[in-house]
Amino acid sequence: MQRLTRELFEHLSLGLGLHGSAMAEAFGGDGLVFLQKINFYPPCPQPELTLGVAPHTDMSTLTVLVPNEVQGLQVFKDGQWYEAKYVPDALIVHIGDQIEIFSNGAYKAVLHRTTVNKEKTRMSWPMFVEPPGELVVGPHPKLVTEESPAKYKAKKYKDYQHCKINKLPM
Repeated sequence: MQRLTRELFEHLSLGLGLHGSAMAEAFGGDGLVFLQKINFYPPCPQPELTLGVAPHTDMSTLTVLVPNEVQGLQVFKDGQWYEAKYVPDALIVHIGDQIEIFSNGAYKAVLHRTTVNKEKTRMSWPMFVEPPGELVVGPHPKLVTEESPAKYKAKKYKDYQHCKINKLPM
């Protein structure tokens, strides 16, 4: 997971015109936090009446998700929800809020939700890649210009988490 994260950060950094290690350095290098969860969505007799998880973006840098074969992840794009197709042996990678902030909005965090299935149990195993709590994350200085001023305030990741969890102004 560490190697995958380093490689993704490198490609995303280069895509912004930065040096390949820019993102890894900005998010704490070897101090990155890897937090794994297990999501369990039992069958629901009336799936049209509920969601597995309401629409949200992940507060992390990246989320690497291992899904099972039961559909249920949806992403929002161009004003509508799309099912994320299950591909055997594939990982799903979400850009999180911290990369959106770092990139000054060039990369967007993925707005997503989950649905439940009437007959089958859906499970997923997300790995959230987070900066250390004390680390200050903000737009990269090279991505802030007169034409493109900072869209986000720099703040400690733990403060960002607190605001997002408690639905406070960012």
